[in-house]
Order: sequence, then C-alpha cells, then structure tokens
Amino acid sequence: MVHALAEAHRVLKPKGILIDLRPAAKHRRAGLGKGKRWELVGVMHEKFDDDVAADRAIKQVIRDGLFHQDSRTEFDLDRVMDNLQDLHAWLDDFSTDKLSSHEWLYQRVERALEKKRTDIKIAVRGAMRLALLIKSRE
Repeated sequence: MVHALAEAHRVLKPKGILIDLRPAAKHRRAGLGKGKRWELVGVMHEKFDDDVAADRAIKQVIRDGLFHQDSRTEFDLDRVMDNLQDLHAWLDDFSTDKLSSHEWLYQRVERALEKKRTDIKIAVRGAMRLALLIKSRE
C-alpha cells in the first residue's frame, strides 16, 4: 500500500489532493427500518487486518513527508436491501477470510422481519472514513 501511495504522490501535481475514502474499521450493524426509523438487530464480526494495514500505510507516508492530512471525518452509510435474498447475496460477497459466517445474523433478521410490517427495509449501517491528503513535496 505504501508503494501505491508513493506512486500517487509521484503523479500528483504540487499540492495535489489524494482522497482516502473507505470503510472505517468498525463493525457494521444490521437492522430494520423505514426512513429515519431504524432498529438494531445484530452486529457483524468483520476482521480488520486490511484496514489496519491501510491505516499504517497512510501514517507512514505522512511521517515520510509525502502528504499531510488536511481533514478527516467519519460518517454512517446505509446499504438498504428490500428482502432477505438481497441480504444473503450481500453477505456472500464478502470473502470468508475477512468475514466469519453470519448465518446467525441472517436468521436473526429473518425472525425480526416476521414480526414487522411488509414495507420494512433491511439496512446494514457502516462507518465510512474520508480523509483529504495534500501532496507535501516533490
């Protein structure tokens, strides 16, 4: 990752901006709701090895003086799904080395849905990290 950031530094013009936008190393939360009303059903158990490595790489290029951090924020992003099949497909998209089996979460959402109205949505809420890095030197 440091190599890729060094290459980004090489191709950016002086004082160019690098946008670091990625999921934050925080467990996603699954719930049910509609509009602004949302009820937690369960918390996922992802592994954050890649996220820790990315954070380490960003800190390294800042220490090396290639970039300086202009600003940073975190915000929640909801992945809204219409039905259980969408949730199952979304969970299947994760590689097994990054996410342990979440069949328990699927079953918990299924049980919670049985008790709700039919127009309710499934949402997985996750924190996103956004940082602006400015090229420091040539």
